[in-house]
Amino acid sequence: MNSPPRYGAPMRWEQLFADLDAAFEAEEVAAERAEAGSRARAAVGAVRLVDRLRGAAGHEVSLECRGVGPVRGRLLDVGVDWVLLRDEQGREVLVALGVVQAVSGLGATTAAAEEDGAVARAWDLRRALRGLARDRAAVQCRLDGGAVLAGTVDRVGADFVELAEHHLDQPRRRGSVRSVRAVALAAVAVVVSVAPSAD
Repeated sequence: MNSPPRYGAPMRWEQLFADLDAAFEAEEVAAERAEAGSRARAAVGAVRLVDRLRGAAGHEVSLECRGVGPVRGRLLDVGVDWVLLRDEQGREVLVALGVVQAVSGLGATTAAAEEDGAVARAWDLRRALRGLARDRAAVQCRLDGGAVLAGTVDRVGADFVELAEHHLDQPRRRGSVRSVRAVALAAVAVVVSVAPSAD
């Protein structure tokens, strides 16, 4: 009895192993790509609006704000719950981040996502408004319901800001104050300094 020739058998096994190896490599590449895509989506998913805004420092931006409409200016700074712009008249404009609905002019740069520490959390909208009270700054205060108030920030409580209302062309004096109004901090949308900043 003659046995069948064996010279073709080793080639079939080599081809089978090569095909399996190529398929395995293709699956590994596909898995790595899917994992990289998942990591990229997870990284983007961790980016907050404040991180996008911080990356646009120095840029001209437009913030679409609930109850106020568009607020435009050069982005100066971003806090934990506020944005500071300088408008075309040179006035500083403090915007409560909670009323911002859309932003244009951001560009491609995003600041690294970082968790706000104790200092950043402490430097919130209340603290910024307390700085205005300390400086006795005359301001225009726009509320998220559309009302516009004018005067000087007298004090800032835990959840309210107290505004001595007077004509902005007059300094805050007892005789010029028409009324004192307490405004819920949650209603404050935009606070515009009356005088252009010095720098």
